Amino acid sequence: MTTALHAPDTARVPLAQPPRRSWLRTLFALPETRWAALATVLFALGGAAQLAGAPDPAWWTLYLACYATGGWEPALAGLQALRERTLDVDILMIVAALVAAFIGQVFDGALLIVIFATSGALEAFATRRTEDSVQALLTLAPEHASRLGVNGSETVVDTRDLVLGDRVLVRPGERIGADGEVLDGLSEVDESSITGEPMPVTKRVGDEVFAGTLNGAGALTVEVHRVAHDSVVARIVTMVEEASATKAKTQLFIDKVEQRYSIAVVIGTLALLTVPLLFGAAFEPSLLRAMTFMIVASPCAVVLATMPPLLATIANAGRHGVLVKSAVALEEFGNVTLAAFDKTGTLTLGTPRVACVEPVADLQAEQVLRFAAAAERRSEHPVGRAIVDAARGHDMALPHAGDFTSTPGRGVTATVEGHPVAVGSPALLDAQSAAGTVVAHLERSGHTTVVVSVDRHPVGVIGLTDQVRERSRETVAHLTALTGTGPVLLTGDNAQAATKLGTEVGIDRIEAGLLPQEKVTHVHALREEGHRVLLVGDGVNDAPAMAAAHVSVAMGIKGSDLALDTADVILVRDDLDALPTTIDLARRAYRVVKANLTIAATVITVLVLWDILGTLPLPLGVAGHEGSTIVVALNGLRLLRKSVWNNAAR
Repeated sequence: MTTALHAPDTARVPLAQPPRRSWLRTLFALPETRWAALATVLFALGGAAQLAGAPDPAWWTLYLACYATGGWEPALAGLQALRERTLDVDILMIVAALVAAFIGQVFDGALLIVIFATSGALEAFATRRTEDSVQALLTLAPEHASRLGVNGSETVVDTRDLVLGDRVLVRPGERIGADGEVLDGLSEVDESSITGEPMPVTKRVGDEVFAGTLNGAGALTVEVHRVAHDSVVARIVTMVEEASATKAKTQLFIDKVEQRYSIAVVIGTLALLTVPLLFGAAFEPSLLRAMTFMIVASPCAVVLATMPPLLATIANAGRHGVLVKSAVALEEFGNVTLAAFDKTGTLTLGTPRVACVEPVADLQAEQVLRFAAAAERRSEHPVGRAIVDAARGHDMALPHAGDFTSTPGRGVTATVEGHPVAVGSPALLDAQSAAGTVVAHLERSGHTTVVVSVDRHPVGVIGLTDQVRERSRETVAHLTALTGTGPVLLTGDNAQAATKLGTEVGIDRIEAGLLPQEKVTHVHALREEGHRVLLVGDGVNDAPAMAAAHVSVAMGIKGSDLALDTADVILVRDDLDALPTTIDLARRAYRVVKANLTIAATVITVLVLWDILGTLPLPLGVAGHEGSTIVVALNGLRLLRKSVWNNAAR
């Protein structure tokens, strides 16, 4: 047999696409964002006026306006919490800010207001984006469908009005309106939004189809088996919401700590005011001591001890194409003990490429590819485009093809240089023939195959595979070294293709043929084994498992809207090699956070004890408190340096 022709290693890399959503419009549509932005502007103007030597009333007015615009919402929330007999840090910060203004430290109070207003705006933005993306998933399924009557009549109805047993006509290029079974017709359906399969799937009578998937060139008659609210797409939405809600419950511990700290500071302040008065102390010194305690015990230093290193790390990662959505995500990133990958579009590019051409007759491999590419030149099928790209990659001049026809599920036919040429499914081949033997061998090794016939005789078999992303193997090796555990492959693709990819990139643990809910089950199983799970995906079908993982990563270029909004981290440039670097960077950030918290807690403890056991002058208390804040802030900002990323990458 003639040696097979292999495709060149170069592959077309998709260009970065423009943003699909106006996140700025979403951000500034929120009232929390507008109030926080106004408070920040007023704070900046007040600081500028103070530094410029403006009259006191001028910058005091600006600072107090900052209080009003940035503080009214947390103050209202704090009062509502008080009505429910709870106490949180929001109300404590408002009181601390008011006390600071009362004793002349209005700058400190305004800074607290800006920090909390900005934090609330970011939280509201994240919540809105998640809700919008989950609901937008339902638009995958079309709003209307063509329902067929018993006499063959056709009626356009809302897809939500379809009931079990209805028959629906799906024309070429339409999205399927409901989960069901094919009663009549033959077509190829793009199911990548549900299963992650990169290749369109041929659907015949008796096959199952899903709402929201895209029909190809053929027409299908589908019997509805699930109503709209029970479709696979709707169940994916439900799973994402449930998994996200479960993850949110882990924040309850933080709420308890916040509640106890707030109560302790309030009790301490009241005690420092009332106890000395009961023993005959003067009112003004007691009030000054209590106010000083309120200032030095406020968690402002702790907040700044934590946020600058985290924000600096997030900014540093962002400059290198890694968008980390929150400090919580960064913390989880640093705690990862096992990585799980989707296959298509994640470890691979999600587009087929020609891997080999195997002649089975007298033609050379180059001639087989040339005939096939000429016939496929007018095809829009992904396989056809891959064959044409392979021929162009070998600088072949393709002859004109006439009498082009495309048959769903079978392939294409054309006349090339006077010869009838067919490129299509190997389903009709004799398994014992030479071509059938080659097909069986290639499919066992995980390839998709098409048979090329010239003059109605098979002359070759083309094997196609998904393009593995550059440095996938190195990424897997680095993650194994960092976490101590080899990654897991969770894919909806077939077992042969999954095993082939696993061998290429160095993944031994493989779970193939998974539906979205089965991926969630496997993620929960990994969690029950004691792992902190990082899941990397790109499609709608990955979103439920991404929400169930401790931390999730989406591919930025080809990722679906739902995957991008569900993910905690986005690889903007689809650079897998940035994953281990970001994990190491997150671990460095939390080492700095721990050091900063030690510094901040030590200073607060010393100042509080000084105020309680001795006489802490208010200016010295403010200087010590703000000085520690500046120290830990500068320590955290060290993580902005480019060298920090480079060291983590090494």
